[in-house]
Amino acid sequence: MRNEVKEIKISYCERLGTIESESIQMSEPVAKLLYENWNKDTIGLHETFKVLLLNNANKVKGVYQASSGGLTGTLVDIRILFAVILKSLSTTIILAHNHPAGTLSPSEADIQITKRIQKAAALFDIRVLDHLIISPTGDYFSFMDNNII
Repeated sequence: MRNEVKEIKISYCERLGTIESESIQMSEPVAKLLYENWNKDTIGLHETFKVLLLNNANKVKGVYQASSGGLTGTLVDIRILFAVILKSLSTTIILAHNHPAGTLSPSEADIQITKRIQKAAALFDIRVLDHLIISPTGDYFSFMDNNII
């Protein structure tokens, strides 16, 4: 019997210059950036959960779509989410999802997933700066601005 183990390779390739990007400090420019990069054909159709990946200077490294769901919810696999966060060597993240119906109030499920992600992030010294809910019109709700984070 042979004891062979498959080798796992992980890679990260930064194509856009993070160093040249602006530092993110407030929720409004983050919401605008996310909305501008959201698929307008689906933002009012189904929920999508994304994470904005940042470096230690709060400069955007990229955005990752963690899940896409139904009309009233989407499931986020925290293990896959953190595989991407760790693979990209991000030290700070901003969570975001859309509410297709346009309501901006967070649900109890929204609050709970945020707490679970914050708890996991703390184990890796990763900061969760905010969680934004984006509407199909570009309006938003910030967990940080409303003292939920």
